[in-house]
Amino acid sequence: MIRAEGLRKTYGEFPAVVGSDFSVDRGEIFGIVGPNGAGKTTTLKMLAGLVEPTGGSAEVAGDDAGDPAMRRNLGFLPEESPLYEDMTPRSYLRFFADLYDVSRKDARERTERTLDRLELEHRERRLGDMSKGMKRKVAIARSLVNDPDLLIYDEPASGLDPLTTNYVLEFTRELADRGKTVLFSAHNLYHVESVCDRIVIMNRGEIIARGTVPEIRDEHGETSYHVFTDVLVDGAERDERARGGDRYRSVVPTMDAVEHVRERAEQAGGEVVDIRTREQSLEDIFLELARETPPAAAQGGGRGPIEPAETAATPPSDTDGGGDR
Repeated sequence: MIRAEGLRKTYGEFPAVVGSDFSVDRGEIFGIVGPNGAGKTTTLKMLAGLVEPTGGSAEVAGDDAGDPAMRRNLGFLPEESPLYEDMTPRSYLRFFADLYDVSRKDARERTERTLDRLELEHRERRLGDMSKGMKRKVAIARSLVNDPDLLIYDEPASGLDPLTTNYVLEFTRELADRGKTVLFSAHNLYHVESVCDRIVIMNRGEIIARGTVPEIRDEHGETSYHVFTDVLVDGAERDERARGGDRYRSVVPTMDAVEHVRERAEQAGGEVVDIRTREQSLEDIFLELARETPPAAAQGGGRGPIEPAETAATPPSDTDGGGDR
């Protein structure tokens, strides 16, 4: 559905996105993760045809991402999505259905079905009187009014309460089950881990990791073993959470080291009472990768770290909302 090769965007001398290569399969949920300013929103806008790339290429369903015809098969949801506040949800969605030449009958059926699933009530209430969560649901319904095959969502659950967030994530999964392709960015790594088939992690405009979450864990994560003994061995610490007697914890990196702890415990007249395996979470891996200098930046061809004194001269924000288009 999507193929990006050498995708690049610069604002003046500032490289917002540095040579991105990735593809997204049909029916896949694909996540782009990264800290603020990593290049996520710029990437999504280039794919949606809203920002022209400085270099490289991007194809969506075989068409160039800048082709206006491509957008008829696209649903785009910016992070900040202002609505026409004097309209009601029904009149607002009917207006956008007219823009896409969707028949009134189809528009009505799609609108009511989507709003039912998102549990949006008060469909004749003025949008300006609605909560942020309600408005977000209307914006999601707007992205579906033309029944697109591809959905590009920028932080779809940003600023929403946990209940509404859960609705949005479940609905995203259902869209993929119905054959839609969903590409979205997120800050919350739990959201990404719970719904995405594959992800890329961006930092300073570069992709620094890619794959399924297990693949990223295997390549970039570390596994440690917490070995609990009933006697003190070298390198162990007292387990303050233990009840009913003394217990000590050794943290080691391999199973060979686990066996070594067991032997030392036996020599001291004790034994191993518990072993727990700890894999790094996606958040742990993300934080470690975000602290590293990306390859292009290390070679002088990418983006350097932002110094506090430079913040007054920063380029256009990577989280520009975009509004209705």
